[in-house]
Amino acid sequence: MTTKGDLTKARLAESMLELIQTSGYSGTGLNAVIDHAAAPKGSVYFHFPDGKEGLGVAAVDLAAKQFESLIAEAAASAGSPAAAARAVIEALATIVGESDYRLGCPVSVVTLEMGAESERLRQACASAFESWIAPTAALLETGGVEPAQARTLATVVVSTIEGAVIVSRATRSTQPLHAAADVVADLVDRSRQSAGGTR
Repeated sequence: MTTKGDLTKARLAESMLELIQTSGYSGTGLNAVIDHAAAPKGSVYFHFPDGKEGLGVAAVDLAAKQFESLIAEAAASAGSPAAAARAVIEALATIVGESDYRLGCPVSVVTLEMGAESERLRQACASAFESWIAPTAALLETGGVEPAQARTLATVVVSTIEGAVIVSRATRSTQPLHAAADVVADLVDRSRQSAGGTR
């Protein structure tokens, strides 16, 4: 059963996530999160006794789950691993474009800002990236790619997407993401063909 406290905690994490995307981790204060979440003033330290760092970890975990769901949905509906990869990237292009290039990947933001400052946040970001690489590798394996190659390719795919999101925001254009979709889809297809995958 979801309690009022559970809803408040989830709302705080969602607000932290959104504010990280628009203002960065360092630029997001706890008061801003409280205001954005319309939460009671004492709620942050009640639900996150370790303060901003704990809230940041919760936001990264939430971002990881959201993107993992996007991968799962694409894998379930697309006809091939290449089509799934393209669907994920095109969905991200839509999100970035419709936000007027204010929204990107909060995990990369936290990694760049805090990766050398907070081991806990760095580990949360590493776990988030792993939660995207692992299912991508599994999807590639279903297409006939050998496990070791699938893992390597999945790492390249996720890294390419992350870079394309950053370049798209910097240039205020979704073209880098569309270009990434073309290249990634072709790379996945070529890898499957070289491995003899036909599924």
